[in-house]
Amino acid sequence: MKRTPMTQRGSDALRAELRKLKSEARPTVIKAIAEARGHGDLSENAEYHAAREQQGFIEGRIKEIEGKLATAEVIDPANLPHTGKVVFGAIVELEDQADGARLVYQVVGEDEADIRAGRISVSSPIARALVGKSEGEVVDVAAPAGTRSYEIVAVRFG
Repeated sequence: MKRTPMTQRGSDALRAELRKLKSEARPTVIKAIAEARGHGDLSENAEYHAAREQQGFIEGRIKEIEGKLATAEVIDPANLPHTGKVVFGAIVELEDQADGARLVYQVVGEDEADIRAGRISVSSPIARALVGKSEGEVVDVAAPAGTRSYEIVAVRFG
């Protein structure tokens, strides 16, 4: 079985979503289905069909989250050896070689990625280019607008 790397923050977020789906969303939609059934003919009851569709979405998401958590390998970046190399969980400070702009990213699991929050997926092109590299190295990243070069200024954890 393929393990999925995830930080503790990512695991906690999935567990919170799962709890909310099971304790709030699922009971609410079951109640809506029961109310819609009470209105009579189900074949032309839009509320019933909408509630059933919502129920399908909720149950699908619950199964998806449970599957991800079952295969999750929670990695605490603070416990990783600090070799100066970029690994999963590392916070990487980069300098764009074209314009000198500084960027800071943390390499995280796919479900945790949020570019606006500075979290990039371990499977993204930039993370794949960075992993295994050390401070001071320059990496080339294929981007939609062309290849970009970044110097790894710092690698830290936590």
